[in-house]
Amino acid sequence: MSFSAIQSAVLVVIIGESVLQDRIIKILKDLGVTGYTLSQVQGAGSHGNRQGDLVGYNTNIEIKSVVSSETSEAIFNGLLQYQSNHALIAFRQNVDALSGFKII
Repeated sequence: MSFSAIQSAVLVVIIGESVLQDRIIKILKDLGVTGYTLSQVQGAGSHGNRQGDLVGYNTNIEIKSVVSSETSEAIFNGLLQYQSNHALIAFRQNVDALSGFKII
């Protein structure tokens, strides 16, 4: 395997209330992020069970994106404004990604 086909990046994972979807995507787009994966998710945590049992209520989303370290920092800073009023968690980890796309 050729390691020249690998690039270092940061995987950002954001889990939050569905009502935040458009606001989180706006943060990403404003930072120039061009790719992300969005999923409807269920789970439990300090904000209770989030089972998505009623459409538009008690539902969570998960957004994943592979970005640069600097962009991950900016994403986290942009999310801080929502953390006190919404169920929201974000984490990141260093990853190796296949080359072929630009890491923002």
